[in-house]
Amino acid sequence: MRYVLIMAGGSGKRLWPLSRQDMPKQLLKVLGGKSLLRIAYERLEGLVPPERVLVCTGADYAHVVAEELPEVLAENILGEPEGRDSLNAVAWPAAVLAARDPEAVVAVVTADQIMHPVEAFQTALAEGFAVAEEDPGALVTFGVVPTSAHTGYGYLRHADALAGHPDVHTVAEFKEKPDLATAQGYLDSGSYWWNAGMFVWRAATLLEQLAQLHPDTHAQVTALAAEPDRLAEIYPRLLKISVDYAVMEPASQGRGSGHVVAVRLPITWHDVGGFASLSEQLPRDAQGNATQGVSVLVDARDNLVINHAEDGRLVAVVGLSDTVIVQTPQITLVCPVSEAERIKELVAEVTERLGRSYA
Repeated sequence: MRYVLIMAGGSGKRLWPLSRQDMPKQLLKVLGGKSLLRIAYERLEGLVPPERVLVCTGADYAHVVAEELPEVLAENILGEPEGRDSLNAVAWPAAVLAARDPEAVVAVVTADQIMHPVEAFQTALAEGFAVAEEDPGALVTFGVVPTSAHTGYGYLRHADALAGHPDVHTVAEFKEKPDLATAQGYLDSGSYWWNAGMFVWRAATLLEQLAQLHPDTHAQVTALAAEPDRLAEIYPRLLKISVDYAVMEPASQGRGSGHVVAVRLPITWHDVGGFASLSEQLPRDAQGNATQGVSVLVDARDNLVINHAEDGRLVAVVGLSDTVIVQTPQITLVCPVSEAERIKELVAEVTERLGRSYA
């Protein structure tokens, strides 16, 4: 049977102070009054019924996820007591699903991306399901056809197409985020796609790879699926590692019994990881300013101004350009757009000086 797992963990520190410990970025309603999580859920319409959608998120805000997605069964919201990277965010749900349904095929999607057109995403996901159902050893990922020499995304190099599946190719290797010259070379070659960080596999197949590559993790998530009341004991002991490093890259190198293939994903794709990418999704005025909330701008261009103050405070700007200004009930952030990727450094400094009450 087909299932979908939405990965909705992570703190989204590059969107601080909108994103906080108790309100991660995927729950922020900054795009048309909907959260990224809600948008991700609605992209699945018609693919699987609501009772076969799972969400892996932080335990601290699992109740907010439940409110945001009332269609999802309570037992399908898996709250991590602490973040242990993406391997465990997919391995634990795979063990849970395998215990419920030994034939489970699960698509893993993310909650912090914007994709258009949705129809192309759904077609690709259906193709991924079909490949995993036909081939028990397949570890399916998705390659977004690149539109620019982007340095903020990982890449994968695709090779031969699968027989009967012209839009599905074997994966020759994974590449980390490149510098600009390397990214341009990837784009010019036509042999590289952006790594979308989404997957389809049989739950049993992923667990089999874990048994071969990380037997301790396999043993612990299997125990956790059998004894969920041991979550607080077992989860913090899990190896903290990404699924790419732990499974996908080794499998693409011939280690383990699985093999990696990628479905071509011809979409407009935005990873809403920080303010620069968020601003690209918001409407702009004639001067290129993207604004939310009460603000007045004079002689100002290409700014992002978000005012979430709850006491009627105004954000007034004059003579600024290429600046991020974010006002919340507790915090005001001002920085050049070019420095917005350094907000994680700022959050670390704030936490060190003032404690976690501002994190």
